[in-house]
Amino acid sequence: MYPECHVCPVNQQNNRRQLLLQVIQPGLAGMMDGSVSTLAPVFAAAFATRNCRVALLIGLATSIGAGISMGLSEAVSDDGKLTGRGRPWVRGAVCGVMTFLGGVGHTLPYLLSSFWTATALATAAVLLELAVITWVRHRYMQTAWLPAALQVALGGALVFGVGILLGSS
Repeated sequence: MYPECHVCPVNQQNNRRQLLLQVIQPGLAGMMDGSVSTLAPVFAAAFATRNCRVALLIGLATSIGAGISMGLSEAVSDDGKLTGRGRPWVRGAVCGVMTFLGGVGHTLPYLLSSFWTATALATAAVLLELAVITWVRHRYMQTAWLPAALQVALGGALVFGVGILLGSS
């Protein structure tokens, strides 16, 4: 019915679907995993030692390790033929990079030597990461604002609290 072009509704819908399947969804999964799963180790190390260098090293190790793990997991879990999700190594790269970025955001403040200043900036970074995840879920995954914010905030708060509690014990 429509000629092959980028402005016809069918191609626009297919392009959006491919963007969601190959970039947005793996990127969102990576960002969520990187942001949330690295909270406990980073803040536990920070509060257990009050040493910014230790927190930085733990944060870098978890961010890099999680990025590699999530990237490989996404790349080898599905070749795209069965599910139509497309290029596995593109999805894996997106997922891995976003996982790393999600974890390193609240790790880099520990480059500073002042524990409390670094912790305050790391906490602000966590809030920014969670806000970005909420926005992406709302914008691309069509999740309503309030449920998206509550789900992300609850998950983040639970893991953040575990890290601080374990590190303070």
